[in-house]
Amino acid sequence: MDIHTKSLAEQAELLQQRKVSSVELCQHYLDRIDRLDSQFNSLITVDAERALAAAKRSDEKLAKDEGGPLEGLPLIHKDIFCTDGVLTTCGSRMLENFTAPYDATVVQRLQNQGMVMLAKANMDEFAMGSSNENSYFGNVINPWKVGTVPGGSSGGSAAAVAARLAPVATGTDTGGSIRQPAAFCGLSGIKPSYGRVSRYGMIAFASSLDQAGPFATTAKDCAMMLQAMAGFDERDSTSSDEAVPSYTAGLDQSLEGLKIGVPSEYFAEGLDPLVAKAVEQAIEEFRQAGAHIKSVSLPNQGLCIPAYYVVAPAEASSNLSRFDGVRFGHRCDNPVDLEDLYKRSRAEGFGDEVKRRILIGAYTLSAGFYDAYYLKALQVRRLISDDFQKAFNDVDVILGPTTPTAAFALGDKKDDPVSMYLNDLYTVSANLSGLPAMSIPCGFADGLPVGLQLVTNHFEEARLLQVAHQYQQITDWHTRAPEGLD
Repeated sequence: MDIHTKSLAEQAELLQQRKVSSVELCQHYLDRIDRLDSQFNSLITVDAERALAAAKRSDEKLAKDEGGPLEGLPLIHKDIFCTDGVLTTCGSRMLENFTAPYDATVVQRLQNQGMVMLAKANMDEFAMGSSNENSYFGNVINPWKVGTVPGGSSGGSAAAVAARLAPVATGTDTGGSIRQPAAFCGLSGIKPSYGRVSRYGMIAFASSLDQAGPFATTAKDCAMMLQAMAGFDERDSTSSDEAVPSYTAGLDQSLEGLKIGVPSEYFAEGLDPLVAKAVEQAIEEFRQAGAHIKSVSLPNQGLCIPAYYVVAPAEASSNLSRFDGVRFGHRCDNPVDLEDLYKRSRAEGFGDEVKRRILIGAYTLSAGFYDAYYLKALQVRRLISDDFQKAFNDVDVILGPTTPTAAFALGDKKDDPVSMYLNDLYTVSANLSGLPAMSIPCGFADGLPVGLQLVTNHFEEARLLQVAHQYQQITDWHTRAPEGLD
C-alpha cells in the first residue's frame, strides 16, 4: 500500500475507518526509514520498539472508538526537543550521550493526542545553520536532488517528510529554520507567533526568537498539528495565554476580498529570477481567486540580517554558557585544572559555527560594545516590527519568496558565513517581530522546489493556514514528491 503518499488528514481517516491499523502504518514508515534514510541521513535516533508499542496502544483505543483526530498517527521530532528516555543530542557532540529525563511540552502534547514518535531528526548543531551542514552527525541530503542541501536548521525534519519517511515532523524556527527547509524540500511549514507554542523542553538557541512548529505536505495537516501543539504552558514564562482558536474550522473560507501585501523590498537584488517568476505566478493565482493585491513597503528590510546576527548570537552565547563540562554536556578527559576543563570541554564539544556565534555574541555583549551593537540591534528590531504593523493597517497578509534561491549545492556556502546568512534574508524579520509566518510550495526552479512565504499579524495563524489551504485547493505543487522513492 502506498499509504505514504497520503496526507496526515487522509491517514487519520483511514485509521478511523479501520482500513489500516496504527501498527501497520508505523511499520510501513519504519520499513521506509530502514530502506531509504541511508541516502539522506535525515535521522539521528530511530526507536522502532517504542514506536510499535505506542502504536499498539493506539489501536486498542481506536478499537474502542476512543482517541482524537491524531490518534495512532506517526511523526518525527527534531532532535532539539527533550524526549523522556530517548537521546536528545541537538546535533552536537556536546550532547551526543544525553538522554532526557522528561518530555518537552510539544512532545508531551502530541503524545497525549496519541501520536507515535518514530525517530529524532538530524539538525544543524544547536539549531545554528541554514543548510544542515553543521551537524556533528553529518550532512543531511535533500531528497529532491542528491548533492543539494535540505536547508537548516530543521533540515532533517524537512528531508524526512519530503522523502515520505513520516507524514509530519516537528521543527523549530529562530530565523527561518522551519520555513527555509520547507521551501527547499517542497513542504508546508509554519512558524507560529512567538509564545503560541511552549518552549519548555526545547533546548534554547536564542530565547526571544525560538519558536516550534510543524512540517507537513499540506496546510491542513499543519493546522491539525498546530492545534495540538499550541496553548499556554505555565512552565514557560514566555508562553502566551491568548486563547487558541480552531485552526481547521475556517480552512474552507474563500479568498474573495482578501487583501495581500507584496513588499517591493522582497523583489530587489539577490532574488533568483526563476524564484521571482514562480512567486509572481502565485500572486496572479491569488488575484484570480478574488484576492486584492497591493504593494507595501518594509523600509527596514535591509537591516534584518545585521540586526538578527547581533541579537541571536548574543542570546546564544548566554544560553550555551551552561555547557561547560561540569553542569551539562561533553567533558574532556584528564583536565589539569578547572580552566583547562572549561576550555577543552567547550572546544571539543562545540562545532565551528556554534563557536563562531558564541564569540560574536560574547563580543557584542561585552563592556564597550553593548551600546554600539546589541542595544542598537534592539532598536532596529523595533523599527522592523513597526514596519509590519504599518503594513497590516492596509493588508491582511504579506506575501513574498521564502528564500532568494532554491536549494544550493552541499559545500557551496560552507566557507562563506555571510553568504550563508543571506539565505535568511526574507525569513528573519518574522522572528524579530514575533509574527506567524508560513512557507508553502509554489513552483520549481531548475527542478527544485520554490517556497512562497505568507506572514500575518500576531496570533492570526488561523488566517495564515486558511490562505495557504485555499491556495493549495487551486494548485497542486504541494502534491509533488521526489522521484524514485516508492
